[in-house]
Amino acid sequence: MVFSSLNFLFVFLPIFLLLYFAVPRSWKNTILFITSLIFYAWGEPIYVVLMLFSTLVDYTHGMIVEKHRGTKKAKIALISSVVINLALLGVFKYTDFILATINSLLGTSIPLPGLPLPIGISFYTFQTMSYTIDVYRGEAKAQKNIISFGAYVALFPQLIAGPIVRYQTVADQLNEREHTIDRFADGAQRFVVGMAKKVLLANNIGAVWDTLSTVTGSEQSVLGAWLGIIAYAFQIYFDFSGYSDMAIGLGHMLGFDFLENFNYPYISRSITEFWRRWHISLGTWFKEYVYIPLGGNRRGIGRQLINIGVVWLLTGIWHGASWNFAAWGIYYCILLLIEKLFLLKVLKSAPRWISHVYTLIAVLFGWVLFAFDNFSKGIAYFGQLFGAGSIALVSDTALYALTSNLPLLVILVIASLPVGRNLYHKAAAKLSSGTLTLVDGVLMAAGFILCIAWLVTSTYNPFLYFRF
Repeated sequence: MVFSSLNFLFVFLPIFLLLYFAVPRSWKNTILFITSLIFYAWGEPIYVVLMLFSTLVDYTHGMIVEKHRGTKKAKIALISSVVINLALLGVFKYTDFILATINSLLGTSIPLPGLPLPIGISFYTFQTMSYTIDVYRGEAKAQKNIISFGAYVALFPQLIAGPIVRYQTVADQLNEREHTIDRFADGAQRFVVGMAKKVLLANNIGAVWDTLSTVTGSEQSVLGAWLGIIAYAFQIYFDFSGYSDMAIGLGHMLGFDFLENFNYPYISRSITEFWRRWHISLGTWFKEYVYIPLGGNRRGIGRQLINIGVVWLLTGIWHGASWNFAAWGIYYCILLLIEKLFLLKVLKSAPRWISHVYTLIAVLFGWVLFAFDNFSKGIAYFGQLFGAGSIALVSDTALYALTSNLPLLVILVIASLPVGRNLYHKAAAKLSSGTLTLVDGVLMAAGFILCIAWLVTSTYNPFLYFRF
């Protein structure tokens, strides 16, 4: 079940909110835990057991680590927790990939188990690991109440696709959080904004990508290839950031403050800046739990470059069990290393438009690697971008896609820039609080109605990060 579905909006969410706000404060985590399990079981009934096992493992290990903090037993418990979590992730996400690679290299025919990928396992595994590590470091206290800890692990607002919420971020809120009408209203508004980004923007431009990425023969063109990957860049941004907005909004409605996950990444002037603005929670996780423990930038430039390489290889593999994701991670690793060595200085002194163009083109090339699980198809698409095979510059399909979607593309460009937010704040500053509340209410209602109308009349509602 996804947030942008009629089942969630008109069945699950109303029933949950009714139960959640009807029970006393002491029961809210219990309701949150149970309903989060139901939310997960809606799509993964079998793998609820896996999530419960992961919850029990890290709850137990966290208690052991705190009891024996500073001793060898605590370190053993930490290592055990990390190994078990990574083993679960490895078995369910990477077994087929590893065995297929072995078969390809050695000519063997080891059967592939074909295990389905548990939804959200990459996200909740990282969260549970962060809990044990934070307790070991003394940055958080072990959660004594297993129901409260289970609510943290299974927390449905961010369970499927993040943002990755470190335990120390919400530790106090698990035990004591504030519920007010204003917080609920702010959260509902953020949720509707995210849903509009997902349903009205990402879904519509995603249909353009689906069309242009699959054209063959004489309909292939350079224009179509560039328009297609631009469409994909918009789709994945509004799809993922929209879902993050919905998660943050739901969390706010329930009294939680999740950290921001996106900050207008397409305005970046370097790849370094881009990755400070895109999927912020993942970058923060790797920085805190991989990059810094490896030594970060404290052991000289040589070791720093190695550490960046390790982080980005892991980042690529984290996204999926396929060679294109590994290549995607290596690609960004190379760009970041080049920027670290000299290119950042060049970009800072260059005209702004040059650094923007460089960053956007580099990101688009990265999305080509990311979009195609079949590595050879990705390489072929690169060829289309540069007219390989004597394909036409323009085709009827590409021209129609451009002209028919030009208004949508203009809206996407504006929505991906902070200009809309800035104009809203300037306008809001001139309105009285009562008028602003009315305007926000009208806009929110209009956005919600448009999203529902689109969901009712369309069957196209993909979610790109489900596979991670």
